[in-house]
Amino acid sequence: MENLSLIGQQMSQLTGVRAIMKDIIETLRSGENASWIDLSAGNPVILPEVEQLWREQAQKIIDSPDFGPIIARYGSSQGYEPMIEAIVSFFNQRYNLSLGSENVLITPGSQSIYFFAANSFAGPMAAGGIKKVLLPLSPDYTGYGGVALTPDSVWAVKPFIEKTSAHRFKYRPDFSQLTFDESIGCIIFSRPSNPTGNVLTDEEVQKIADLAAVYDIPVLVDSAYAPPFPALNYVPMEPNFSPNVLHCLSLSKAGLPGERLGVVIGDAKYINILQSFQTNACVHSSRFGQAIAAPTIRSGALAEIAQDVISPHYGEKFKVITSAFFRYCPDSVPWYLHETEGGIFAWLWLENLPIQDVELYQLLKKSGVIVVPGSSFFPGLREDWKHKHECVRISLTATPKELEEGVRRIAQVITQVYEDSTG
Repeated sequence: MENLSLIGQQMSQLTGVRAIMKDIIETLRSGENASWIDLSAGNPVILPEVEQLWREQAQKIIDSPDFGPIIARYGSSQGYEPMIEAIVSFFNQRYNLSLGSENVLITPGSQSIYFFAANSFAGPMAAGGIKKVLLPLSPDYTGYGGVALTPDSVWAVKPFIEKTSAHRFKYRPDFSQLTFDESIGCIIFSRPSNPTGNVLTDEEVQKIADLAAVYDIPVLVDSAYAPPFPALNYVPMEPNFSPNVLHCLSLSKAGLPGERLGVVIGDAKYINILQSFQTNACVHSSRFGQAIAAPTIRSGALAEIAQDVISPHYGEKFKVITSAFFRYCPDSVPWYLHETEGGIFAWLWLENLPIQDVELYQLLKKSGVIVVPGSSFFPGLREDWKHKHECVRISLTATPKELEEGVRRIAQVITQVYEDSTG
């Protein structure tokens, strides 16, 4: 539309995975192939035990005298008081902290946190100049590409690639390329990472926090897959609560994506800024979602079901997909899976892939398999890096049988691609 503002033009454009989802949705709806294996989905699996937990809590709220006031009254923009109290109590006890209610903000999903932060701490500054949103480890969550209202304020840094064993690799932050100075407004990264499952070590997180603290830069750690819930980590990791770190949680992968619940834990000076932004943008998050979540957090039931049900479910999927690749993909193909460290996705790197990832996506569709091209997950990376077009993201939300067959088809296609390139 010609009558859109510059911001309207920017925000009306789809970025990253969202730009390709239209094609994926149309493909699945076409009915051309009744045996589609969809390995693109980001929706978590609806696990019976988790659904039952939320069903019971919802019924308790519906039957309680608090039901009316919860759904028929506006509340504090900071969040539903019992939810804030539950977060404070649980995290203080579990991590030996001394949080108060002033250290917590409940938001409509964690995506909103990064939008609020990117446009509060970065972009055009009151004192002049423009500050950047820094993504210290690329690739990372595709949604970061759309959080800034200021065009081109999101910047990412290439990682160091370490081949850890036969057909396995890991991204590591390249601190020689990370510059911390007054030009940075805030830092954001996911841990475990969407899309790769990478987990920055506790030492790497602390180093980033310490270097950023010199310039009073807030560090937002996207913990949507982290412990204590949903606990989708398969290597040891601890949350960081340094003074300049904002620990950002989501209940989406813990079974409540439809309720849009995010949590920010951090210094009150940052929380106050984000709360004010939220007040202006959307008042507050769903009170019903907070009401059913609060008792499960306070009692430890959510952390328990995350550890006993959610985490093992995806852990088994990782085993299925890993063994399938070793079974079906020959050593002659230079394929590498990112180390299994967390999340609900597998990340496949095809070194020196003769075609681009989007072309591979189309070939895989012809074989009845849908994945997500990896180039969607490098927001803010200015360099035209060949590696960006050598990767695909594979969802672990399919059944074990579908994962096995999907990998078999993927292996056939990529083997043929490499063979065709050598004549």
